[in-house]
Amino acid sequence: MLFETRAGPLRLRWNERGLTAIEMPELPPRALRAELAKQDGVEVPLFVRETARLLERHLSGEAQDLAALPLDLSVLAPFQRAVYEKVRDLPPGRTATYGEIAALLGKPGASRAVGQALGRNPFLVAIPCHRVLAAGGAPGGFSAPGGVIAKQRLLALEGVTLAVDHGLPFDPVAAVEHLRRRDRRLAKLIDRVGPLRLRPAELQSPFEALLESIVYQQLTGRAAATILARVIALFRPRRFPRPQDVAGIEEEKLRGAGLSRSKTAALKDLAAKTLDGTVPASARELEKLSDAEIVERLTAVRGIGPWTVEMLLIFRLGRPDVLPATDYGVRKGFARVRGAAELPSPKELLAHGQRWRPYRTVASWYLWRMLDL
Repeated sequence: MLFETRAGPLRLRWNERGLTAIEMPELPPRALRAELAKQDGVEVPLFVRETARLLERHLSGEAQDLAALPLDLSVLAPFQRAVYEKVRDLPPGRTATYGEIAALLGKPGASRAVGQALGRNPFLVAIPCHRVLAAGGAPGGFSAPGGVIAKQRLLALEGVTLAVDHGLPFDPVAAVEHLRRRDRRLAKLIDRVGPLRLRPAELQSPFEALLESIVYQQLTGRAAATILARVIALFRPRRFPRPQDVAGIEEEKLRGAGLSRSKTAALKDLAAKTLDGTVPASARELEKLSDAEIVERLTAVRGIGPWTVEMLLIFRLGRPDVLPATDYGVRKGFARVRGAAELPSPKELLAHGQRWRPYRTVASWYLWRMLDL
């Protein structure tokens, strides 16, 4: 039996002795809808339906007593079963480490074995392996889709804050919960899409990122990659040209690599403005600036508009409060969420987006995902 919850879809499996698995499958939205449709008219035992209702309420933030769920533990190895019984004793809001569970079992050196047993947990949520952490309160692993973010979210629903390095300068779980509270329609979209999976790419330098952006403008990915490779080849054996290299090369050579006249001029201007300090020389210098300062300084470069800088802020720097109001995908996603036939104007989108502050980046990411549903 498959059903939806705030933590994502759950699937229940059972036999005559009880539940044999509680899974968190990672399904694309269309596959999820198709599988849910197949269940129409299928007879499901009462205890399975009651389990689904209990888990749905529990994952909506209403803590439920899951200790009485009819789990069939008969096929488990003795050690695995012992681990699960100890973990099942952990109430919502409490956590323990792998080592502490091992000690409770009378096997203080078996923390790794405890972790391995929990990694094979077939009863997610009911056997709350998300409440078991690594030494020192580190998150450890989590085998369900979404990994540590899913673990953090399950704990957050139980009132436990888990510090996790997501590669983002903000807490994605807190951001998603903020958006849920502030926008009912967006909350429904979040439930359909699942955990935030924004992972900023490493930023070597503003110069490199902007050079690539200029080359890629108005081209297919394959064509742009070919031209970029030709441009880089002009400066071998360097891995990537420096601003002074681009400033000093003849325009005809850049044109010969496939760049248009306007893009050649844009690269020359980028090099000049990096050398004069308008464009920060390093990622570290860029990170010290506010979003507004970054937009102001980078859009001073010929061919670099606000949208290009907004993409850098989101996908390279991971800034939390960026709303690219002119982006077609964001506007289209917003229209679909609201059930509107027409796209909102950038002004309308910015006005509505005030309620999403300070996490408009996260709202934008979910609006982009709306187009995949």
